[in-house]
Amino acid sequence: MALVKCPECGNAVSTEAPACPSCGFPVAAKVAAQSKPAADTVLAEVRPSWWQYFWLLVFFWLIIPWIVAWGRRASLKLRIYPGRITLERGLFSKSYREFDARDIRSVEIDQGILARMVGIGDLTISTAATVDPDEEIEGIPNPKAVRDLILAQRQSQ
Repeated sequence: MALVKCPECGNAVSTEAPACPSCGFPVAAKVAAQSKPAADTVLAEVRPSWWQYFWLLVFFWLIIPWIVAWGRRASLKLRIYPGRITLERGLFSKSYREFDARDIRSVEIDQGILARMVGIGDLTISTAATVDPDEEIEGIPNPKAVRDLILAQRQSQ
């Protein structure tokens, strides 16, 4: 048996009393209605924990970088022909540059310590037509061999 406040007059009334002794308000009916939830009332909403999807989320973040890397790798092609060098950029929209081997002024290589350890480097090709470097190509495998091949093409012309 608990005491509740009468909604009508504010006096303390027992939960077992059928009505308030002061005003006659039906307290028992009101307490019963409050203790029994309506059929359409949501008591709790439970969803699976994010931990249930942990591996899906981990693999999602592991797969996306591979797709980005594949797209970037597929969007650049450096081709060395006898007497000329072509550079094709783009996956959907394309950009083509062609250099005559005689016009190449210098080929520079930039490698950090990590890049040297894995054998990649950034190649910068400068031509006689411009003062600034024409093309910077990042992540070229074995950049010294590529540079030597370009310079050999320049000297053979």
